[in-house]
Amino acid sequence: MKRLCDIVASFIGLLILLPLFLFLGIWISMESRGGVFYKQIRVGRNGVDFKLWKFRSMVPDADKKGLLTVGGRDPRITRAGYFLRKYKLDELPQLINVLLGDMSLVGPRPEVRKYVDLYSDEQRKVLSVRPGITDHASLEYFEENELLAKSDNPEETYIKEVMPAKLKLNARYINESGLITDLKIIARTILRIIR
Repeated sequence: MKRLCDIVASFIGLLILLPLFLFLGIWISMESRGGVFYKQIRVGRNGVDFKLWKFRSMVPDADKKGLLTVGGRDPRITRAGYFLRKYKLDELPQLINVLLGDMSLVGPRPEVRKYVDLYSDEQRKVLSVRPGITDHASLEYFEENELLAKSDNPEETYIKEVMPAKLKLNARYINESGLITDLKIIARTILRIIR
């Protein structure tokens, strides 16, 4: 049932958002060199890697300078990228991932392999479900990059504090997942972006 809802919702969403995709694509390509989309390898269900789609919000090869975005004014982020990230518009192409079956609308956010390799056996249970575009952890850590900017060692803070806290929220989602829970998370996400 959830997969059917994901297919229908992502297909309709992509159709409705097509004009916005075209506008954002033109803006991104005019504002800085590089492709419109950014594809990054993330770890999905059952530990299988997949390519996560986003609108490019950084200069090309930015991930070679670090996987974490730190602060609201990370110099790697383009001018268009600041706007895209502020309103989470860079995440919209993940509807393609949902349609393809790599992701769900709601579920634990997929992580890069570097950090998944640090998971304990208990934490790896998060890989038993499809990752999602939004979840409890996304809402709780909506301003994660600002939090990391306050740290003297952002990566250590992420690994030792943020990541374990997010994985606990992911476990909570898995235990209470269902249509009503998903609808509540989607509604809360939309309201948070609007605010």
